[in-house]
Amino acid sequence: MIPAPRKHRNLAQGVVEAISNSIRRGDLKPGDKLPTESAMMAQHGVSRTVVREAISHLQAGGMVQTRHGIGTFVLERAQAGLGLEAEKILTLRDVLAILELRIGVETETAGLAAARRSSGQVAELGATLAEMQRAMAEGRPAVEADKRFHLLIAQATGNRYFVDILEQLGNAIIPRARLNTVELEQDRPADFNERVGREHDDIFRAIERQDAEAARAAMRTHLSNSRERLMQAQRRLESMLN
Repeated sequence: MIPAPRKHRNLAQGVVEAISNSIRRGDLKPGDKLPTESAMMAQHGVSRTVVREAISHLQAGGMVQTRHGIGTFVLERAQAGLGLEAEKILTLRDVLAILELRIGVETETAGLAAARRSSGQVAELGATLAEMQRAMAEGRPAVEADKRFHLLIAQATGNRYFVDILEQLGNAIIPRARLNTVELEQDRPADFNERVGREHDDIFRAIERQDAEAARAAMRTHLSNSRERLMQAQRRLESMLN
């Protein structure tokens, strides 16, 4: 079921937002048929004109296709629309390049998240951070929790394009998902985990108290530290090969 949108000045945009969010969450999957115009009118409390305008916007965005006399169907979402192909991110140099991109994007993401986050989003972010820290303390993989932590921050901005970028990169946003960063850094796992955990905690605390500048600074510090650690590893590898 497509959730009804909150009141919007632009009613058509409200319907577009509700349907597109359902598609992104997977509630509506490629090939699924949208409800009839009459059903959407009743569900969203809008006129037929508003529904048709919303469908027109969704068609222009490549999210749905209307087959006359049959209905409107969800289209397969185009992959790697921004040209970010995670399967090509293979080397240490590739990961460093992605970290440079992330410093630019996620620094601002953290600031916006701090300004816009809801109490529910803070609770979910805190729970994910706790799971990541438990996994690291127990020697379990923490990549999924780490990735989710960053995606939740992007979601808290309310700007879906930040989410799209991180989703397209997938596991490439977490260096240790591609490389054995502890081994590359010649660091003890406990020291590595403590440092990374502290950096994430600083980001969370700034977002929790809605301090946008501190959140930007904490995210920049975390990603810059990751880049510096990998750059040192790269220099060591290059010196070994020479």
